[in-house]
Amino acid sequence: MAFTENNKLGKGRPKGSVNISTGQIREAIQLIVEDNIQQIERDLVTLEPKDRVKFFIDLASFVLPRLKATEQTIIDAKEGMNVVEISFLE
Repeated sequence: MAFTENNKLGKGRPKGSVNISTGQIREAIQLIVEDNIQQIERDLVTLEPKDRVKFFIDLASFVLPRLKATEQTIIDAKEGMNVVEISFLE
């Protein structure tokens, strides 16, 4: 059934609630990493420095929150004052 305005049957997941399948996948990946940490460390030693850095950058995307791209514009208003406009890029 397609979405219609004022639909009372399927409201979807409440805002802020956790997606169960995503949580399960994250938990499974965490267990795999924890169980294989020594092997991962041995493999890291064998990598070229550029590949090692790429690995850490890729891994960081799972650990650190992603930042949104922003654009800033500074507009001179009156003497001694600056107005800053910040817009989020999507």
